Amino acid sequence: MTTRYVYQFDEIEQAEKDAGGDWDGVRGLLGGKGANLADMTRIGVPVPPGFIVTTSACNAYLNSGGSNPNGLDTQERQALKTVEAATGKRLGDPAQPLLVSCRSGAKYSMPGMMDTVLNIGLTDETAQGMIKLTNDARFVYDAYRRLVQMFGCVVVGLPDEPFEDVIARMRHKAGVASDAELTAEHWQETTSQFKQIFRAHTGRPFPNDPYEQLQMAREAVFKSWNGKRAVDYRNAAGISHDCGTAVSIVTMVFGNMGNDSATGVAMTRNGSTGEKKIEGDYLTNAQGEDVVAGIRLTKDIIKLKDEMPAAYRQLEDIAQRLENHYREMQDIEFTIEKGKLWMLQTRDGKRTAQAAVRIATDMVAEGLISREEAVLRVSPEQVDFFLHPQFDRDAIKTARNTGDLLAAGLNVSPGAACGQVAFDADLAEAWAKQDGKKVIMVRQETKPDDVHGMLAAEGILTSRGGRTSHAALVARQFGKPAVVGVAALDIDFRKRQMTVNDKVIKEGDWISVDGTTGDVFAGKIKTMVPDIKDPDLIKLLGWADEYRRLGVWTNADYPRDAKRAIENGAEGIGLCRTEHMFFEAERLPLVQKMILADLPIDQQEALDALQPLQREDFAGLFRVMEGRPVIIRLIDPPLHEFLPSQADLIHELADLKIRVQHARNMAAIDALLQKIKRKERILKRVESLREENPMLGLRGVRLGIHIPEMTVMQVRAIFEAACTVVNEGIKVNPKVMIPLTSHVNELKIQREVLEAEARKVMAKHATKVAYKFGTMVEIPRAALTCDQIAAHAEFLSFGTNDLTQTTFGISRDDAESGFLIEYMKDGILPNNPFATIDRDGVGQLMALAINKGRGVNPDLECGICGEHGGDPESIVLCHEMGLSYVSCSPFRVPIARLAAAHAALKQA
Repeated sequence: MTTRYVYQFDEIEQAEKDAGGDWDGVRGLLGGKGANLADMTRIGVPVPPGFIVTTSACNAYLNSGGSNPNGLDTQERQALKTVEAATGKRLGDPAQPLLVSCRSGAKYSMPGMMDTVLNIGLTDETAQGMIKLTNDARFVYDAYRRLVQMFGCVVVGLPDEPFEDVIARMRHKAGVASDAELTAEHWQETTSQFKQIFRAHTGRPFPNDPYEQLQMAREAVFKSWNGKRAVDYRNAAGISHDCGTAVSIVTMVFGNMGNDSATGVAMTRNGSTGEKKIEGDYLTNAQGEDVVAGIRLTKDIIKLKDEMPAAYRQLEDIAQRLENHYREMQDIEFTIEKGKLWMLQTRDGKRTAQAAVRIATDMVAEGLISREEAVLRVSPEQVDFFLHPQFDRDAIKTARNTGDLLAAGLNVSPGAACGQVAFDADLAEAWAKQDGKKVIMVRQETKPDDVHGMLAAEGILTSRGGRTSHAALVARQFGKPAVVGVAALDIDFRKRQMTVNDKVIKEGDWISVDGTTGDVFAGKIKTMVPDIKDPDLIKLLGWADEYRRLGVWTNADYPRDAKRAIENGAEGIGLCRTEHMFFEAERLPLVQKMILADLPIDQQEALDALQPLQREDFAGLFRVMEGRPVIIRLIDPPLHEFLPSQADLIHELADLKIRVQHARNMAAIDALLQKIKRKERILKRVESLREENPMLGLRGVRLGIHIPEMTVMQVRAIFEAACTVVNEGIKVNPKVMIPLTSHVNELKIQREVLEAEARKVMAKHATKVAYKFGTMVEIPRAALTCDQIAAHAEFLSFGTNDLTQTTFGISRDDAESGFLIEYMKDGILPNNPFATIDRDGVGQLMALAINKGRGVNPDLECGICGEHGGDPESIVLCHEMGLSYVSCSPFRVPIARLAAAHAALKQA
């Protein structure tokens, strides 16, 4: 039986049956655009007649190297006859010519990333027929020249510039400023010149067979699935490369038939803020690409209410119907032909993180969706965008006062971005990826071919375009701050500079764009990380907390970090790294004194000096946490990290010895010799501590066993702080974590020594503190023997950074800047294992450890405290394995809360 590759718009029920009755399957078969056109037809929304060529046809075409699958041509011709019967027109018939568009549409929305061709069916003969029918030669030749240009650029890959140069010369010849002022004769001459360009570049005349035009256009759309911009977009959006695109063949309706015709793009709610108000752009007497390409200055959709009130009322009504039908904000395309409204597309609208949160909570209040759906509608990545830096208010004031405000445009994608100006996408990508520069990409308007530069840039600035322009849609999709439509911006690509209100900015100069306000500044403006104060986000995260099972804790070393984490919703501290406190300026000399001590008494003197400082550190954390759990990891890194490097010391010694040779008085020589003596002493100690592989050397629990006085001091400080805070009337919940255990005997020996000290401190203060001792699982052997370890640990915390290194046998610092990049690029590894937990390797070790540990102690608390604790994909795995909590940086706590809720809801 021949595979079905074509469906009419009114055959949506059959498509549903063929897709197994699942709407997701229908979208996979017909593409999002085709499925929604057919669905709008079903619910009575005015859609021009048409049909869909399926994604399976695209995949068959691409997989065969460019051959149409068996049966496609016959099915397509039969579908065309049905459209002809519905419209009373025929493709290629000069008396009643049918014109169609050929539009891409994959399962997942990819705005502007694939190709479209309009006005297919126009030839010299049908053009004359249309002139007789419409009595409007200007309209016909305007449509004809568009077909030749789009066909040339999309189907045969001609550059756009030769065509645009012809139009520019025609405007100059006619003495007019805009395309709208050109006459029928101008467009007829333009069409003729376009055909000459086509022939000069291809060696063949422009196709005069309408069906050949249609077939070549459809094949070009298929091929555009593998175009660079589409591949770049899918990589950035996480869309599979094997979906393929469907093609919608739609009867042309025209917005360029006079002042009672228009075309536009709108969103049923504000895509930047989420406000329940139609937002969009339109043009009178124009075709659709004029709106999104920024060729002409668009009008705000609200002006349509006065210009064409009946059409606007109908548009408002349809917008509400579509929202109610799809229970989601919609992005719609429409054309008004001679006063009649036609809908050409609807899809879920792209939105900023802020808008996503507001729309989700508003739709719950409106009764359109449930709380569970609202939580699932907002992705953890969107919450990450929500926390993007903003410009410091004082810095903004200063910039305004000093005249650094260059201009203002439309604030289409919020956030603050600073970078060096790059005027093209290739340079933006090269600067960002190869040179590590922060870049602001500046264009007159962006096109789909610019997407790789947009993804690499910190922010986007254009001189043209509106709120539904290509730049606005892509920026919102990927959380890039963007300002568009800055009319004061004059870009000179030849000189590689732009002029804004008489101020010249050259390529490579720094500018700052505020996508929240629409302001553009010269230079670098200081940024700040915002606090979470948005009431809609607070509400949504509150709902998320109701559905998640995983606890969300934080990694915090100082009270200020802990305070921020609590404000962001953290329920405890999963990792306090005590060695970070040792690196502070007033403490490092004491740590170095302890390391360099030759006599036990000198070593103890340094530790005694450190103890009250550590005690105050812990007391500060306990006060802020107010009874929430605080896991304090004892010293972990090897001692050489607290001393200068061997290379630096050798260099400094060489320099000092040269200075001695050139010193001119004994006092200076003596001072230099004293410095040399001290440096040589430090160098000797550094060399004695040197290890071939310090990551696997004397650190963690091994260091605690080797120098028990150090960890005893830390435990004494922890429990003295706990007793002090308890006596202040504040609850405490300390948990002492011993790092890098690989054998149960290490844990057993260290815990006995430390727990004895804890009891001694509590007895001295006559204060009882509830506490727990546990360990980190960072070594595969620890995971494999967790049944033994669980007999001596009251909690386990997976240190997934080290566990990943020891499982893969690679050094993170070397791999991430070296071969790991090549591995991910070539698909050897699906993800960076230091960013997302390796499910099949590290994940299996974790699952084994949890099962073994809880086999001994069913109530064993198990958590994760590596950087993976803030990664949404890793959080899903942690939920599946039954971890008690994840711990992450204070700034990623909101992301983890939502990701944990998603994991629970999707599992349910």
